[in-house]
Amino acid sequence: MSDSEKSGNWEREVLEKVALAAVKEQRSARRWSIFFKTLGFGYIFILLFLFMNWSGDNKLDIDGKHTALVELNGTISSNEVSADQIISGLQDAFKDKGTQGVILRINSPGGSPVQAGQIYDEIKRLRVKYPTIPLYVVVDDLCASGGYYVAAAADKIYVDKASLVGSIGVLMDGFGFTGTMGKLGVERRLLTAGVNKGFLDPFSPVNPQQEAYAKVMLEQIHQQFIQAVRAGRGTRLHETPDMFSGLIWSGEESVRLGLADGLGSTESVARDVIHAEKIVDYSPQEGFADRFAKRFGVELGKNINPLAALNTGLR
Repeated sequence: MSDSEKSGNWEREVLEKVALAAVKEQRSARRWSIFFKTLGFGYIFILLFLFMNWSGDNKLDIDGKHTALVELNGTISSNEVSADQIISGLQDAFKDKGTQGVILRINSPGGSPVQAGQIYDEIKRLRVKYPTIPLYVVVDDLCASGGYYVAAAADKIYVDKASLVGSIGVLMDGFGFTGTMGKLGVERRLLTAGVNKGFLDPFSPVNPQQEAYAKVMLEQIHQQFIQAVRAGRGTRLHETPDMFSGLIWSGEESVRLGLADGLGSTESVARDVIHAEKIVDYSPQEGFADRFAKRFGVELGKNINPLAALNTGLR
């Protein structure tokens, strides 16, 4: 091999090494670039996530006189529309110095008697604490059962003529699978310590004693509901034999029965009753993390607690 050929080979080897080093350096730089971009996006995402979670809790003082609005929209329960949410919004609404009156707008089929009762009691407490600030309920499409339980605490209830109002009753529902299990050849093996620990188990035959006990318990809750309605509506209520039977009435009929006080919307009540047309929404917005944690906790509870298969509610 000549000296010129050796020199050419050496130069090629050097160039190849330089080129390979450059490629490695570019790859390394690309990796670091991707890493820092990912880190930056992650940081931005975290900031947005935290902002979305905090934004629902931050209340700014509102300048000027206004009507405060709190929405109760959906089933009243610890994992959907909870007492904590509604109470938080109501407290913020009453505390604001510019609030001339509070509207609780309800569109609900009912739900938990416990959650509804807690909201009812808090409305009564707030009305005593802030005697000059009235609270009115405005019914949207539906104000039934637990929804009406809450509404009964208001100073006045306004409805649309086609709203559905009432359903003053209590139910407990579930399913029985004993016939299906027999057809499939499935045997239920339930071991308990305490004769009533498997109370109304859906995979076991109905126990007459447990069924009778459940009816007594439902009647007690029903009477609590009735007492709350009577206390809230007072002499405005024109009781009929079927008023507390679980029936539901149109908004127009509910006014005649004294279950409601008149026809009105959020805007008309703010304008003509409270005399503060400016409406400020105090409904708390629950963050994604809170919703996820609550939903996870509920599903976990269902897996642990056999009574979670039973639904008891004002619906």
